[in-house]
Amino acid sequence: MPHDTPLIATIAAGLVLAFLFGAVATRLRISPLVGYLLAGVVVGPYTPGFVADTALSQELAEIGVILLMFGVGLHFSLKDLMSVKNIAVPGALVQITVATVLGMGLAWALGWTFGEGLVFGLALSVASTVVLLRELEERQLLDTKRGRIAVGWLIVEDLVMVMALVLLPATATLLGGTVPAVEGHEVSSNPVWLELALTLGKVALFVAVMIIGGRRFVPWMLERVAGTGSRELFTLSVLAIAMGIAFGSAKLFGVSFALGAFFAGMILNESELSHKAAEDSLPMRDAFAVLFFVSVGMLFNPAIILHEPLAVIGALLVIVIGKSIAAFAIVRLFGHPTSTALTISASLAQIGEFSFILASLGIAFGLMSDTGRDLVLAGAILSILVNPLLFIGIDRLQPWFDKREGANPVPTAEPVSDGTTVEEPEPVTEMDHAILIGHGRVGSVISKYFRERGVPLVVIEGGRDRVDALREEGLTTVMGNAVRNEVLLAANVMHARWLIIAIPNGLEAGQIAQHARALKPDLDICARAHFDAEVTHLQEHGANFVVMGEREIARVLLEHVNPSTETTATAA
Repeated sequence: MPHDTPLIATIAAGLVLAFLFGAVATRLRISPLVGYLLAGVVVGPYTPGFVADTALSQELAEIGVILLMFGVGLHFSLKDLMSVKNIAVPGALVQITVATVLGMGLAWALGWTFGEGLVFGLALSVASTVVLLRELEERQLLDTKRGRIAVGWLIVEDLVMVMALVLLPATATLLGGTVPAVEGHEVSSNPVWLELALTLGKVALFVAVMIIGGRRFVPWMLERVAGTGSRELFTLSVLAIAMGIAFGSAKLFGVSFALGAFFAGMILNESELSHKAAEDSLPMRDAFAVLFFVSVGMLFNPAIILHEPLAVIGALLVIVIGKSIAAFAIVRLFGHPTSTALTISASLAQIGEFSFILASLGIAFGLMSDTGRDLVLAGAILSILVNPLLFIGIDRLQPWFDKREGANPVPTAEPVSDGTTVEEPEPVTEMDHAILIGHGRVGSVISKYFRERGVPLVVIEGGRDRVDALREEGLTTVMGNAVRNEVLLAANVMHARWLIIAIPNGLEAGQIAQHARALKPDLDICARAHFDAEVTHLQEHGANFVVMGEREIARVLLEHVNPSTETTATAA
C-alpha cells in the first residue's frame, strides 16, 4: 500500500494538532478557534517541520466554507431579527460602515489601493458567529434582551457579508483587481455595469428557484427520507442538500458556494425536521469547520507581527476599540442602558470566519495582498484572545451598573425604543422539582407524565425555537447546554429532586451527570444509554440509574422516578 498520501496526511495532521491546540486553548479559557488557527500555523509553510499540502488544504477549506455557511443559514432566524430589527438593522449597518472606513483609513496610511482598503475594512467589520454565541452562552445572556439584540445584529452583519461575497467578483475590475482565469472559461470583456447587472440577475434567478421550488422539494424529500427510519440515510440527505445546492448554484447560476450553501440552510430551516437535520449534520460540519480554520492558519505568516507591529496594533484597535465605540454609541442612542451597550460592544469586538472568507476572495481577485491577509489573521487571533477579558471586565462592573441604573434583577418584559417588546426569561422558582434535559421523543413522554401529576418540572433545551415553543405550552424552560454549571444553576438544581437526562449523546450526558452530582450530591440522576459502555460511563460519572434502549426508557424511567413516593430507588 503506498504511503504517499498527502490528503490523509493533511487531514490527519490538521485534526490532531487542532485537537491538541484546541484543548490547550479551552483549558486556558480561550476560544478553541485560536487553537485551530495556531495548528494551521504549525503545519503551514512559514514554520519549520512538517508542511501540509496547501492546495489540498484549500479544497478542504472550501468544503468547510460550504458547511459553515450552511450552518449559518440553518440557524438563520427571521423571528429573532424582526424582534429587534429597529436597532439591529441600523446599528449593524452603521457599525459596519464605521469599521470599514477606519480600516480603509489604516490601509491608506499603509499606502494600499482603494480596493484593498475596502476589502480590508469589510473584513475587520464583521464579528465571528462562533465566538459571539459562545461568549453569550457562557454567561447565560443568549436568551436575554441583550443577547437577542446581539444575535439580531450579527444576523444583519452576516447578510451584508453574503451580499459582499456576491458583489465582489462582479466589481473586482472596477476596484482595481483582476478576474482570475479559470480553465475552460474566458475572462469576460463586458463593462463593469453589465457584469454587475448579470450577477444580480443570476442571484435573483437562483433565489426565485430556491423559494419557489426548493421550499417545496427539500421539506418533502426530508419527510420521505425520515419516514424510512434510517438515521444514516437522513444525515446523508442533509449533507447532500448542502453540498448539492452549493455546487449546483455555482455551476448553473454562477453564484458562490457560500451563497448556495446559505440558502440551502435557510430552506432547510423551514422544515419541521430542521432541528434533527442540524443535530445530525453537526459532527460533519464541526470537523470541516475545524479544517477550515486550520487551512486559514496555514496562510498566516507570524513574521508580520515583527515586521509590521504598528499595522497589527492598528488593525486590533479598529476591531476592539473602533467597532466597540460605534456599537456602544448606537445602542445608547436607542435608549438602552450602559450595561446593555457594553455587552453588545464586547460581543462584536472580534472577527472570525467571514473575515477569512472575504480576505481569501480578495486575494483570488487581486484585491488584497498577503500582507493584508496576515493583518486580518493577526487581528482575528488577538481580538479573540482579548474578547473574554472584555466580558470579564463587564461582569465585574455589572453589580455597579445594576445599582446605578436601578435595574430590576427579575425583569419579565422590557420595551425597546421602537415600541416592540423583547421577553426576558422568568427566573426558575420551582422547588423539589424534576429537571428534564432534552425534550425529544423520550423527553416529551416524560414531561407529559410529570405534568399530568402536577409535579413541578423544568426543561433544559439548547434550541431557541424549541425553547420558545415549550414556553408557549406553559413549561418552565431554560435555554443552554446543561454541561455548563451556570445552566444547571439557572434551572435551580440546588433545590431539585430529580435530574433526568433524556438526550441521546452518552458522552455529554456523562459530563452533565458529573457536574450535577458535584453541585448537589443527593440529587437523583437518571439517564438513558444505547450500549453497555455508555451505561458504565454514565454510572462512573454520577448517574445512579441508567436505562438502555429507546423504546422502554420512558416507561422504566417513569417507574423509577415516581413522584407519588417519598423516595426513589437507586439501583443501576
